[in-house]
Amino acid sequence: MRMILTLLALGAGAYVLTRRKGSGDGPHSAAFADGQPAHGPQPVRDAGPEAMRDPPRGDWNKVDEASDQSFPASDPPATY
Repeated sequence: MRMILTLLALGAGAYVLTRRKGSGDGPHSAAFADGQPAHGPQPVRDAGPEAMRDPPRGDWNKVDEASDQSFPASDPPATY
């Protein structure tokens, strides 16, 4: 019984710590750059590297731009 109470207390403590972990400035979508709006129940990030939270690792070319603009569509862009 004591073991169960200890596990419940640890779980409750972990829950409280993860809820307080945020920066305090409200919710922020993971892929969105600062200042990018995230509207609606299924927000979609604007296309382009300037709208990304993390900058691309390599050079940004036409294919990258076309792929980013077509997401989340199921069809690939016509530039392939």
